[in-house]
Amino acid sequence: MPIYQYKCRECGEVSEFLLPILSDNKSLACKNCGNDNLEKLMSAPNLLKTNTNAPGTTCCGRTERCETPPCSTGDPCRRY
Repeated sequence: MPIYQYKCRECGEVSEFLLPILSDNKSLACKNCGNDNLEKLMSAPNLLKTNTNAPGTTCCGRTERCETPPCSTGDPCRRY
């Protein structure tokens, strides 16, 4: 379930809610003051990079090349 942020139009507090994608959001209330006059905020998605290595390292994160291909060719590391 995604996390949505809402800003209270009364006190200005931003609250986060874990909600199903197709929820009606009519029962939400500010966690600070309890008011239900909330504005949904746009937030950037949290994207995690996977399989990235530091510059100058090989496919398995080492500084020297492996003896087993495909060291640093973009293919998955066969060492692990």
